[in-house]
Amino acid sequence: MLNFNIDFFRYITFRSSYAIILSLILSIAFGKIFIKILKKMKIGQVVREDGPKSHINEKKDIPTMGGLLILFSVVIPVLLLTRLYNFYLYMGILTLLGFGLIGFIDDFLKVRGHSSKGLRGKYKFAVQSLIALFVSAVLYFHDKSLGLVVIPFVKDYYLNLGPYFIIFAAFIIIGSSNAVNLTDGLDGLAIGVFAVSIAGYLVFSYAASNYKFANYLSIPYMKNIGEVVILCASLFGASIGFLWFNSYPASVFMGDTGSISLGAILGYVAIVSQQEILLVIIGFVFVIEALSVIFQVGSYKLRKKRIFKMAPIHHHFEIEGVPESKIVIRLWIISLILTIFALSTLKLRIF
Repeated sequence: MLNFNIDFFRYITFRSSYAIILSLILSIAFGKIFIKILKKMKIGQVVREDGPKSHINEKKDIPTMGGLLILFSVVIPVLLLTRLYNFYLYMGILTLLGFGLIGFIDDFLKVRGHSSKGLRGKYKFAVQSLIALFVSAVLYFHDKSLGLVVIPFVKDYYLNLGPYFIIFAAFIIIGSSNAVNLTDGLDGLAIGVFAVSIAGYLVFSYAASNYKFANYLSIPYMKNIGEVVILCASLFGASIGFLWFNSYPASVFMGDTGSISLGAILGYVAIVSQQEILLVIIGFVFVIEALSVIFQVGSYKLRKKRIFKMAPIHHHFEIEGVPESKIVIRLWIISLILTIFALSTLKLRIF
């Protein structure tokens, strides 16, 4: 008789592996059906009028709100493979779905109004701030050790932010959310970079959740974030599955429903794994995209001159004549190299 032992379900590595597989399968299996539904409902992308001219014909009316497919493909494996009573998992799902709702409303208003302008910026920022501050405050008062920020390349020294951690963490969640949102302008760009980034944080969160690894690597041990590793795995699998349809030429866009929620959860995972500063390295592409917009707007307001031909910076490269697919792949490569470098800091200690 075959002796089937389900004891292996207690291992994070096993459940993470199957979370990746299941979320990947769900994304690909339901992708075509989902795209057909979006087309039938005429939920098409509204292209920026001031954007690259090639986008007007190539990307107009391609289904958007594909973030719903990503969220579906993430939540199902999480429900099946995690211990749902975990506090950090609760807060992660709240962050993901809370910001996802903001993005959904933004997408809905764009589609309904046939305009690239959705939810007004001040309202969007206000709701993002409320959710981010709430999540950050609950995290801090649940575990005040989160106020200790790890400094890369420095061993056994942490910056103690105390209650200021709440503002710091909220800034990371909001900043990451909007940075990913700004990056989502070329086929496969944002989702590909996100997949690489969340894979890096999957490793960080697993190392922090394992006492032996945390002790060996001299990083803070976070006893109860093991279920967040499964969440990261589901996010990675769903991202790769979505890339199946979002790669050039895209059949569907994730819209703000996807980009805003994925950016927020990336910031959240960076916080609970206590590797917030490394997000600047791992998410370097997102950071540069956001900074290009800030510098462009600032320069125009102060000097009435633009730094780039268009912002975010990926559109500048497009206008310069670099093919879209080449821009995307090169930024993937940069993201991969920097993520590997960030992972090396687990053992690389200069001070």
